[in-house]
Amino acid sequence: MATVDECRAALEKLAERLGSNTGGGAREKLDFDRTLACRVTDLGVAFHGRLQGGEITGLTDGDDPRAKIKLTSSSDDLVSLVNGQLNVMQAWTGGRIKIEAGVMDLLKLRKLL
Repeated sequence: MATVDECRAALEKLAERLGSNTGGGAREKLDFDRTLACRVTDLGVAFHGRLQGGEITGLTDGDDPRAKIKLTSSSDDLVSLVNGQLNVMQAWTGGRIKIEAGVMDLLKLRKLL
């Protein structure tokens, strides 16, 4: 099981990766502004921030029950997803992760994944 710090580091790594991709068209791919939450089931923790202009900003500890995009996973699956060791679509269809978002948001997120 990954630790809380490893999960936080994985999300920060994802935010950094998205931020470095903004010159390559990520802003155009993700031209929307949504709150997001990531819930780590086996650790009982959550993180939240904002997906804005192709970047994750304001990433901090704690849940946001009103977040427009919600990802729920185990700690190991979260770290594996960010590190590219776990395919998002296979994890989602296999029930290893849960993504809650509106249909249009899911279509936009698909460009990122």
